[in-house]
Amino acid sequence: MRDIFWMGDSKKRLLEFPTDVRRKIGYALAEVQAGETPGKTKPLRGFSGVYEIARDHAGDTYRTVYVVNLDELIYVLHCFQKKSTRGIKTPQKEIDLIRRRLNMAKEHAQTER
Repeated sequence: MRDIFWMGDSKKRLLEFPTDVRRKIGYALAEVQAGETPGKTKPLRGFSGVYEIARDHAGDTYRTVYVVNLDELIYVLHCFQKKSTRGIKTPQKEIDLIRRRLNMAKEHAQTER
């Protein structure tokens, strides 16, 4: 089992999700730790090695974004509720935060070697 490293406030945000969503995402992350690819997981467009777990609940969509190809850790980059009412595209402010945290995760992985 690989360990999870939570970037920024990602764990705090996940804990704010509805209970059912937290359980489903937690189970999916446990599968990732075991080296499996959970259902409803897809690569995040525009990134290499970054994946997104999406879960719907009561008409809302909750997302957890993580990367597995850095060092021996799984880096959870961001957890958020998609609030946009237009399409399925991830809002730019979320993409920008994911990109910053990915760079921070890469730096962390380099210093851990």
